[in-house]
Formats: sequence, C-alpha cells, structure tokens
Amino acid sequence: MPEHEPNLRVRRGRGRRPADEVRAEILAAAGALLLNEGMGTFTIEGVADEAGVSKTTIYKWWPSKGALALDGYFHAVESTLTFPDSGDIEADLTSQIRAFVHLLTRTPAGRVIAELIGQAQTDPDLSAALLERYSGPRRALAVEAMRRGQSRGQLRPDIDPEVLIDQLWGACYHRLLLPNQPITDDFAVSLVANLLRGVGPGTG
Repeated sequence: MPEHEPNLRVRRGRGRRPADEVRAEILAAAGALLLNEGMGTFTIEGVADEAGVSKTTIYKWWPSKGALALDGYFHAVESTLTFPDSGDIEADLTSQIRAFVHLLTRTPAGRVIAELIGQAQTDPDLSAALLERYSGPRRALAVEAMRRGQSRGQLRPDIDPEVLIDQLWGACYHRLLLPNQPITDDFAVSLVANLLRGVGPGTG
C-alpha cells in the first residue's frame, strides 16, 4: 500500500457555497492548521478565518474546538490510514501498521494525535468524538479485516479480533505516549510477525 503524506492543502472559497463544500473547506483548514501548528494554537477563530466562514457556521457542526480538531486531523490523514485488502491478512496488517508508524514518526500527525488523546481526558465532546468518529470506525475496519482472515483460514476462528487490535495498535500508542522505546518500521514488522506466530492456524 503506498504511503501518503497528510493532506496539508487548504482550498479556500468565498461567496455562497453548498453546505458540503463549506464543510470540506472547514475540515481542510482545520487539518492544515492543526498539523502545521499543533493544538496549542489551534482555535475556532483561526479555522473560520482560514476557511472563509463564520464561527457560527462552524459551531453548527462541531460543539468544541477539540471535536473540530479531531475531524480535521482525520480528514488530513484518512488516505494514509486506508485499510488494504490483498487477501493476505499478515501482509495487510503489516502494511497498515507500517503506514500508521510512518504517520506517527515522520509527519506532525504523531504529535497531534498525542495532544488530542491528552485533551480528550478533560474535554467530553472531544472524548465522545474520538470514540465515535475515529477509534470506533477504525476498530470496525480492523475487525472486518481480521474476520476476513478468519474466513480464509489465516487466523484461528476462536481468536477475538478486538484483543488483537489492542495488541497491535495499542502497542504503537503505548510507545507514542510513553516513549521508552522508539516506534520504528522494524518494530511494526516484528509486531505483526510475533503476534501471528501465536494466532495462526495450528498454533492453538
């Protein structure tokens, strides 16, 4: 799977625009400002100015700057986090984890997601958005991929995909938030390989 840099470009428009276009403009502006400057200086006012909209327009769709920041973040990195489906679950998991590691370590997104996770501890709107719009849908994609692997006989049928997700992505987040060890490409490859040695067919 090709790895893409987060989309930092912002389309700017003026005048009356369809709601979908306005929303896209806001998300592009939010993602760009967030990845360029971080949460410390991220404001509704800044996004409104960059997107050419009013703060009232933004608040129609997002209840807080944290919720807007999260949607802007995902808008910027969504193409990088696309889950592949090659028919080989080990290859797909390795490709996805490697892309995630690349995102965390070689772009501003790693710093930003750490800031968002931190702020979510005291921002109920952001916490809810994180579960509903980011971690929940991403978990669902991973579960679906692992179910396909089980149906192809590449993973044991008794394995719980939810636990595997925590073991794989949880390990990356652990190193991101408690950086005692580096997050590297070799770590990503070893993470999948080591895990699948224990969950592949005939290892139970």
